[in-house]
Amino acid sequence: MELISKSVNDTKSIGKVIAKHLKAADIICLFGELGSGKTMLAKGIAMGLKIKESKVISPTFVLIREHYKGILPFYHFDLYRLKNECEIAAIGYEEYLYDDGVSVIEWADRLKSLMPRYFLKIELIFKPGSLRKIKFSASGLRYKELLSKINEDISRRYHH
Repeated sequence: MELISKSVNDTKSIGKVIAKHLKAADIICLFGELGSGKTMLAKGIAMGLKIKESKVISPTFVLIREHYKGILPFYHFDLYRLKNECEIAAIGYEEYLYDDGVSVIEWADRLKSLMPRYFLKIELIFKPGSLRKIKFSASGLRYKELLSKINEDISRRYHH
């Protein structure tokens, strides 16, 4: 599934739609260049889980930010500064992935061999102006079902 986001607010709205369908232990891996909208999408997902937007900032210097005041716990990872899998393993990231919350991982390409087996993959790609192409793909039955629900919901809203 592919969408075009026309603005930051559009990207956040797509995140809110995604959030409506999430369950505990869901993993969303975000891919894209610096400034492509990964944090904005994460903000939208958090907002959809009833977490204040102002609380969701790029956790670049913290690596993981935990938010517990929403519908589900929200674990926001930013792996940008990590150079290798050993550093990622050392932060104990796996304890979050299969916990009672939703994990959103920015710079998921850094996981390499540590990539979870099943997850929802979202790629954000620069287009001319402020446009972004957002590509979704699913690994595993749970995420194929999740993607199908998101697709139905977004189709109704955006007619893409």
